[in-house]
Amino acid sequence: MGKGREFFYFLIMIIHLVLWKMKPMAEGRTGKENAEILVKRLTALKSVIPCVVSLEAGLNYRDLPSSYDVGLCTTFKTKEDLLVYQNDPAHVPVAKWSRDVIAESVAMADFEV
Repeated sequence: MGKGREFFYFLIMIIHLVLWKMKPMAEGRTGKENAEILVKRLTALKSVIPCVVSLEAGLNYRDLPSSYDVGLCTTFKTKEDLLVYQNDPAHVPVAKWSRDVIAESVAMADFEV
């Protein structure tokens, strides 16, 4: 190769985004209380599911009509790792509880970067 030529190798990563809009009340708690619990449960997954490269979850701080209450951004090395995460015994009950019990709506996107 010629002198001064640099080659860049790009590692493709998988990003998994999820947004939750909480029900005003569920399981005797307010939407805000359930949102706080959800963030804690999601954050705990990072330490128990090895294929997660990064995981950030948090409460929305803006109050707009189009806003969701909780956001999750996870990163994986492969699409297969995302499937492993989604089927992990630690993830399944959190996902089911959030989707079926406390959330009014859920939006999701998975993409490569």
